[in-house]
Amino acid sequence: MKLIEKTGVIASVLLVSGMLINGMPEKNADEKTVVKKEFYFPDRIDFAGELAPLNISDVRERLDKELLINANLDATTRLIIKRANRVFPVMEPILKKYGVPDDFKYLAVIESGLVNVVSPAGARGYWQFMPDTGKERGLEINDIVDERYHLEKSTEAACKYLLDAKAKFGSWTLAAASYNGGFGGVNKQITFQGVNNYYDLLLTEETSRYVFRILALKEIMQNPALYNFDLMKEELYPVIPVKTVEVTSSIPDLAIFAKEQGINYKVLKIHNPWLRDRKLIVTPGKTYTMEIPTKGY
Repeated sequence: MKLIEKTGVIASVLLVSGMLINGMPEKNADEKTVVKKEFYFPDRIDFAGELAPLNISDVRERLDKELLINANLDATTRLIIKRANRVFPVMEPILKKYGVPDDFKYLAVIESGLVNVVSPAGARGYWQFMPDTGKERGLEINDIVDERYHLEKSTEAACKYLLDAKAKFGSWTLAAASYNGGFGGVNKQITFQGVNNYYDLLLTEETSRYVFRILALKEIMQNPALYNFDLMKEELYPVIPVKTVEVTSSIPDLAIFAKEQGINYKVLKIHNPWLRDRKLIVTPGKTYTMEIPTKGY
């Protein structure tokens, strides 16, 4: 009895399979099966107009590595793309004003993910300045005010550093590498190895990856759909309209000041993260400019 039942089941499966196969439309011999390409690799790529030599095997493989890593950091890369919609419009005109290539906004991407972060070494802000380097480039850094957290001013400080680095090393790619490896670190290797091209230098692991990480994020953010980051406009973080208020005298209580401006302390700190205390001390002749959102809070 069980044998008959099994035989019946097998027959039924074969019959249905045959119907499915025979029911499929016949494929023309000239038709080609379209297979979706899971990963895209660019034919050419440049940083600040300086082409990466993808014909060199290790260069190609290093870029491939960073593309694969960042294309598969789904949540992280999506958040960066969303934030860029708000942050890039602030950075771009400042870079242009100083004559620094627009590609350097992607340096800020890999430094901070476009948020004000603190590194284990003590670097802070979108551009990850250490205290001494920030002060050298004109940033005010103390317990009350830390302009490393000020997007506009820290972008200007980064421009000053990068212009000096370009003047010293002669290329934007090496200027970018020095942002990670330092003037002295990169120059030491150029002198020792006798080459002055980033792609020819053997550097520390972090600095040797640095420009490739920038290139990878540039490629993905400029062509998000090719890497399966097809975000709708509504998903991007919008620019929040603000008004500016000039402050020329000390504010003993920022929470009270915020309420006077029609917002609360939290919103004041979100839009002015360079304020590092509950008060603001203003020395004679000094002026601070605060951003007060007019909607979207």
